[in-house]
Amino acid sequence: MKSTRSARPSPALGPPRATTPLSRTPRTALVTMSATVFIVVSAEMMPTAVLPMLTADLGVELATAGLLVSAWAATVVVSSFPLTRLMARLDRPAVIAGALAVVALATLVTASAPTYAVAMGSRLVAAAATGLLWATINVHAVSIVREGSMARATAVVLFGGTIATVVSIPVGNALADLAGWRIPFVVLGVMALLVAAVALVVLRATPVVTEDGAGTVETDVRRPLWPVPVIGALGGLLLAAHFMPFTFVAEILAPSALPAPLLLVAFGAVGVAGVAAVAAVGDRSPGRLAVLLAAMMAASLALLPALGSSLLRDLMIVLLWGLVVGAVGPSVQTYLMRTAGPEHRRLAGTTMPVAMNLGIAVGAAAGSGAVDRWGLDRVPVLAVAPAVLAAAGFLAVGRILRAHRAVRAKASAQ
Repeated sequence: MKSTRSARPSPALGPPRATTPLSRTPRTALVTMSATVFIVVSAEMMPTAVLPMLTADLGVELATAGLLVSAWAATVVVSSFPLTRLMARLDRPAVIAGALAVVALATLVTASAPTYAVAMGSRLVAAAATGLLWATINVHAVSIVREGSMARATAVVLFGGTIATVVSIPVGNALADLAGWRIPFVVLGVMALLVAAVALVVLRATPVVTEDGAGTVETDVRRPLWPVPVIGALGGLLLAAHFMPFTFVAEILAPSALPAPLLLVAFGAVGVAGVAAVAAVGDRSPGRLAVLLAAMMAASLALLPALGSSLLRDLMIVLLWGLVVGAVGPSVQTYLMRTAGPEHRRLAGTTMPVAMNLGIAVGAAAGSGAVDRWGLDRVPVLAVAPAVLAAAGFLAVGRILRAHRAVRAKASAQ
């Protein structure tokens, strides 16, 4: 029976704030969250754009300055679950806007940091807020659309992150060359404050779809919990496979006669196309799409040793790799959130950033270890193994879930 209670503020990751189903995609809210994701991904990556100038100004070694990026990922992993639990009773739009405001202020502190210790402290604060923000946005994005539009909503939100990976480093580097390494952080901090204010207004004005208004949610039978961590782990495994060679992407692309910057631009551009493809078809069968993308990831990694054979082949290999990488995030997240259902959405929303950041860290570490032991040439071939394992895992999860649904449907019919 449908609930008749009045609308009330939505907790950060809990019950919905409004009870009116949406008749169309809430584009303004999704674009606002996409801008938020653009900000936090840019903030995470910005030190890589200004590293030489930053190290010289703060008087630290290059490897030490690099910790400003790796410590960010580690902080997201450690802080996501406790912070989302702590904020679980608060209004989701307020949590998103507040977390982004913290990122903004911490980024401005980084811009004015007199020492490396201050810069690192501000980065850790921003990273902790980012973990909370990711977990909350993951839930809120799929809570304001019907279940059949989850892939589209997720792709729109994650599009901001994809654009950030393509744009933030070159723009930040250009600004640093013109005015010093601190200016990109100032610009980013001011942008974050503006987007936080917009997010608070826009997201609070956007109604949340209730469970019975989502269209395909069965409210009388709870969905199993186990697929949530399993799908998250498989997504992390795919990212680990990608980052094993991508950590050394300049060296991996070196055999090609095509300039590495040109190949990287093509890689990023086709990644945008991958996100768009998930938006177009991802809602039809997210589980099967995850299997397909994992298999395509394995194929693209297996082809990397062939770089250098011909210009056209080199371009095709990089385009395949970039297309898959762009599609993996929104595809796996859609599969995870759809499988979790409203019952386990809080866990699913927090699992995604933790699994992804762990995948990045493990992949980079595994790639470094493989280079030390077997050399760079072996890394792409070794990376095929986790991609194949992820494909097999997605396939197995899909079969088990289909069997579970069949048994449940049979029991309901009796």
